[in-house]
Amino acid sequence: MKTQKAASVKSAPPAPFTPAPATANTTRKTWIKKTPVDVVLDQIGKQEKKVVDMRAAVAHEERELAKLQKAKSVLEGD
Repeated sequence: MKTQKAASVKSAPPAPFTPAPATANTTRKTWIKKTPVDVVLDQIGKQEKKVVDMRAAVAHEERELAKLQKAKSVLEGD
C-alpha cells in the first residue's frame, strides 16, 4: 500500500528562473573592467590596510600583556 502511494506522488518539475523585476529607483553601478595594474594596486592597498589593522591589534595585545605582567608581579610580591 505504501509503495502505491509513493509511486503515485510525482514531484513537481523545478520552476524556471525568473529574475526579479527591476524597479525605477534601483540602479546598478556600471561595470568597468580593471587593468592588471589596477588589480595589483587594489591588492596592495588591501594588504596595507590589513597590516595596519594587525599592527593595531598587536599593540592592543601588548598593552594587555603588560597589564597582566604587572598584576603578576604584584601577586608574587616582587
